[in-house]
Amino acid sequence: MKNLTILILLISVILQSNDCIAQNSIVENKYIFKEGDFNGIGKWYMGREIAYVMGYQGIGWLERSEREKEENVSKLIKNMRIKPNDFIADIGAGSGYHAFRMASLAPNGLVYAVDIQTEMLMAIENKKTFSENSNIETILGTEKTVELPKNSVDKILMVDVYHEFSFPIEMIASMKSALKSNGELFLIEYRAEDPLVPIKTIHKMSEKQAIKEMEAAGFKLRKNIDNLPWQHCMIFVKNN
Repeated sequence: MKNLTILILLISVILQSNDCIAQNSIVENKYIFKEGDFNGIGKWYMGREIAYVMGYQGIGWLERSEREKEENVSKLIKNMRIKPNDFIADIGAGSGYHAFRMASLAPNGLVYAVDIQTEMLMAIENKKTFSENSNIETILGTEKTVELPKNSVDKILMVDVYHEFSFPIEMIASMKSALKSNGELFLIEYRAEDPLVPIKTIHKMSEKQAIKEMEAAGFKLRKNIDNLPWQHCMIFVKNN
């Protein structure tokens, strides 16, 4: 009887393992690998090539003095309608350019500054020593997860980073888990529809492409606020 119980347990473990392998295989099959843009990684998702991640060496560009004029970050932050008690995740937070602005509007909440580069997070920690905003917590994420608890945030912000995710399927699934049921995901991307936006094509995204990918992840577009100079400001919510 003991041997039979052990055998049943072993079979159960093998079946679970095979199921996980099958699920991973299904996900990998949704990615296509082929040559493309010089600035792309040769990996495609739903007809879009994924761009290389901008390294921490680009911090100066993130903090450039012209950024407010070029992107109207103040208006973007207003679009988010941040409440004092909001818990917000800034995914791909970089140097914290947006995180510190959001933190000042949520004094009773918290901003999770998530990035996969320790150098970026160190830059944020250094800025915290000179800032009055202590409600920023740096989180080291991975290429597949934001490392946030389930149902922990009211809002998620992604500014010009989603198109660089090497594993967009897994990343959005991770964010969906972290977002509260009534939460909002703000997807900010340079407009691919506008040839006058002075950004490389692979670092742009159309509204149509964004909707296609987000719908596949279980989100729906609530609104695209068309008031930024160069970028889409798309608000997605869970498609419950």
